[in-house]
This record gives sequence, C-alpha cells and structure tokens, in this order.
Amino acid sequence: MEELTIARLATLLPVLAPSCGAVRLVGVDGHAGAGKTTLARRLAAELGGAPVVHTDDLATHEEPFGWVDRLTGQVLRPLAAGATARHEVYDWVTRHFVGRREVPAAPVVLLEGVGTGRAAVRPHLALLLWLEVDADTARQRGLRRDGPELAPFWTGWTREEDAHFAADPSRPFADLLVHQTADGYRAVTGGAVRAVPALRSHRA
Repeated sequence: MEELTIARLATLLPVLAPSCGAVRLVGVDGHAGAGKTTLARRLAAELGGAPVVHTDDLATHEEPFGWVDRLTGQVLRPLAAGATARHEVYDWVTRHFVGRREVPAAPVVLLEGVGTGRAAVRPHLALLLWLEVDADTARQRGLRRDGPELAPFWTGWTREEDAHFAADPSRPFADLLVHQTADGYRAVTGGAVRAVPALRSHRA
C-alpha cells in the first residue's frame, strides 16, 4: 500500500463504509502528549471542518478512562440514530462538567483521545489511526507543554495510561500508523486490515 499523506487520506475517508449509523467514525489514538489533538485538527480541516469529539471532555480526574458510558449514551447512540449528539464537557480546572457541545451526524466524525481504539469503541469505528510516537517522547512533550506545575498530574496519568494499554491495547488494532514528518504526516498500514481494502481500491 502506498504511503498516505493527511490530505490524501482526507479524500478517502468519505468512501469508507459508515460505521455509526450513516457516520464514518474515525478514531485518533496514541499516547498522551503525542499530538493527537493537532493531528485531529489538521485532518478535520482537510475534511472541510469535520466535527471532532475529544475524550478529554468526557473523562474526569477520578475516571480518566471511565468515559465509555458517556460516549455511548451522549455521542454514539444519537449519531447512530442520525441525530445531533450533545455531550457534557468536563472542566479540568474546576473538576466539574460544565455545558454541552453539539456534534452533528456528519459524513465523517473524528474521535480523538487516549484509548479511542479500545475494545468497547472499535465496533463503532470506520477507521482507527494510531499516532506513532513512543510513550517516553510523548510524555516529555506533554511535560514541556504543560509546565513543571503539572508534573504530579503526569506521574499519575502515566500510571493510569500504562495500566489501560496493558489491559486494552489500541495500537495492534490500528488500521493506519501515522508518522510525523518534517512537513506534516504520512500514514502506513497498521496491524488491522479491515479498512485497507477500501483504501487500496482508491489508490491514485
């Protein structure tokens, strides 16, 4: 399979089979600090403004990976029914959910965050992308981004993330592994193959 740039990938996502009602839900997974939010934002822009759901809005300090029920009830079920989803948004400063965000049932919706490729979510995905940045590099980036005052948070998060991926890994099930390059991104085939035939059939 040819290497895919983000621009090229954006032209192929709408031809994938719908996975959540009429929506093609695309997961963007990887370690904390790897750059998933930036990747999702770039891909959304290439798609002409596709909606992005951030699992950080659904997680909490007490349950960093306990967001599946909220995702299912507030996002997946409405989208599967062709309705606009409205999910709560967690404020990491006040430690409370504040307000709601609307997610239209667009042709492609991006789901971004650590663990979006978990077993409970994969059946709803049309494609799973894994951002290929190793854990140590990602965490150093995160620490530089957040500053030394959040170092204790990162210590706890690292423990939670390691435990999650040990029990419920995402990378082996990724359709595409996304590598950062000097001028953007490139994607190559991952361990899963469910979406690859559709991508191959639309090669340039």
